Amino acid sequence: MLAPVPRPPGSLALRCSRALLSPRSRLSLLALLLLTAASLVVLYQPQRMLASGWPPHTSGAGAVLLFGLAYGVCAAAFVPRPVLNLAAGALFGAAAGLTGALAGTVLGAGIAFTLGRVLGQDALRPLVRGRWLTAADGQLSRHGFRSMLAVRLFPGVPFAAANYCAAVSRMRYVPFLVATALGSLPNTAAYVVAGAQAGSPGSPAFLLSAGFIVLSGLGAAAVAWRKRHGLRAAAPAPAREPGPEREPVLP
Repeated sequence: MLAPVPRPPGSLALRCSRALLSPRSRLSLLALLLLTAASLVVLYQPQRMLASGWPPHTSGAGAVLLFGLAYGVCAAAFVPRPVLNLAAGALFGAAAGLTGALAGTVLGAGIAFTLGRVLGQDALRPLVRGRWLTAADGQLSRHGFRSMLAVRLFPGVPFAAANYCAAVSRMRYVPFLVATALGSLPNTAAYVVAGAQAGSPGSPAFLLSAGFIVLSGLGAAAVAWRKRHGLRAAAPAPAREPGPEREPVLP
């Protein structure tokens, strides 16, 4: 019998491309991008440029559009959304500011969701183990719209964390974006109105928006406290290791 002819090994370019496109490499790239974005936010503080009226030579719908684009990039780069919402109201008023802020919110969520889905899902899905992680993944995968709607309505859940958790799950784009827009509307509107009425803090609109922000924050803290104690109570007690059996002492 003839010995089997060994197959030539793959080319160096093919092996390098497979290594670069592997799940771990893409996850490393995602971590590098997020670290770079966070560092740029700390160094340059882009929210100050937005709050100062950048760019000064534009007005009307063009300025709102540019603000929405800049808002989306800043939100994906971990700039706090309350600061951006207040800036939107101070620059454009309640109606136009809410339009730009809500569009920027959806854009920022879409950018983060895309990065997490393309670069992180394949590497992170095998790590979804354990009771709570599996339950959360199943909830987001099976009931994506209503789950994300509840997350956005709950002001205590960090914006970036919700984006990347949804990206790791099997949630689809359209339910994620629609739920983000609807669920973010009340809290975003409150901050935008507060920013628009910051010059008259005694006005009814400012007091109502500030009261909504405070009450929603207190409600979120109360729900989080109850859930935390409920999870502690429902958690199973750790199993005790069996010790050495002692023989009964006979009298």
